[in-house]
Amino acid sequence: MNMVGPIHSEAGDVASSGRRNWLARLSKGQRGALIVLPLALLAGLASYGGHDTPALAAPPPPTVTVAAPLVGDVEEWDDYIGRFEASRSVEVRPRVSGAIVGVHFADGAVVRPGQLLFTIDPRPFAAALAEARAAVQGARSDLALAQADLGRATRLLDVDAVSRSDVDRLRAKVQATRAALAAAEARARARSLDLEFTRVRAPIGGRISDRRVDPGNLVAAGEGSAGSLLTTINALDPIHFGFDASEALFLKARRARTQGAAPAPVEIRLQDETDYRWRGRLDFADNGLDPRSGTIRLRAVLRNPGQFLTPGMFGNMRLASGGRTSALLVPDSAVQTDQARKIVMVLAPDGTVAPKPVTVGPLVDGLRVVRSGLTPRDRVVIDGAQGAMPGLRVRARAGRIEPVPTAAAAAPVATPLNGGATLSAR
Repeated sequence: MNMVGPIHSEAGDVASSGRRNWLARLSKGQRGALIVLPLALLAGLASYGGHDTPALAAPPPPTVTVAAPLVGDVEEWDDYIGRFEASRSVEVRPRVSGAIVGVHFADGAVVRPGQLLFTIDPRPFAAALAEARAAVQGARSDLALAQADLGRATRLLDVDAVSRSDVDRLRAKVQATRAALAAAEARARARSLDLEFTRVRAPIGGRISDRRVDPGNLVAAGEGSAGSLLTTINALDPIHFGFDASEALFLKARRARTQGAAPAPVEIRLQDETDYRWRGRLDFADNGLDPRSGTIRLRAVLRNPGQFLTPGMFGNMRLASGGRTSALLVPDSAVQTDQARKIVMVLAPDGTVAPKPVTVGPLVDGLRVVRSGLTPRDRVVIDGAQGAMPGLRVRARAGRIEPVPTAAAAAPVATPLNGGATLSAR
């Protein structure tokens, strides 16, 4: 063990002597670099691992556009959807049986009342009429003979040349022949009507459908579906518009009528139209509500001079309901949905954004009616609300709310809204 210690001591002395000789060979600058380099490394490690790291620059506040709600007078409407119906519709069927020998109209044309449509072969009916008229002449001669016999018997009764019973029989014969003449004349009139019915005429004016039977076919007379259908005619001026209304809306209209209000006007637009150009009035309400759906059937009547409107077409109808009222309007895009409520973002006095619950109404020229929750002094965020979180400070830019013209509005959708309104001039 005494030998180990001296051996290690000598090795350490040799190493220390070597380092001193190596340092002695370095220049003064090299020895200074050896001192500065470790200090720089230590300073870098301290900077990396310390808690005094400089913070990143904060992003600028988002920019939003704000404006006061637009105040305007609106006239509120109730919206419905329904179909156009013919004011009158007739199925043309023959009243006599026979062969069609002529068609006197163009398919789909507009016909007037009494216009000739079809001709049924009249020859069998002309022969029957001639026979009936001959029977009338025979009944008249029988009546004349019976009356002459009664006159002679009456004169002979005065001189007791004939019995009273013979006179009574002759008087009864006159009455019977007179009745036979009346029956013969009635048969002649019936045969005359049959002959007239061979010329099928339009019972009403309107637009006719296509012919269902071509010339040469036999048609049968009958009641209802038992008769052959020749064609149909729809009266289109005026035309009806049928729709179903809820019980609540029906009650509102009925109470307004009981209070002496004028009949509400009706405006309708077609599926490819943006404005309500067709105008009419209500003329019928059913006598009861459907207990299964809770709705009642109503009908409006419209003028259709050009017969452009056609039965079966869909239409969106609005019925004036609330009268003219003052309302606040904001862009529909500014109204957001928060679960079951509607909110708009408003600019608070401290420059932050805050949500405000509102009750909204119908859409008017691209603007949404706000029934409650806003005041004319509020500044509503109309643009940039997506990047403005509640409580966040924003940079506000002044804007302006203006109605969108009807022509520039979006195309109408197929499903109707629950209600509507229009701006009205003071």
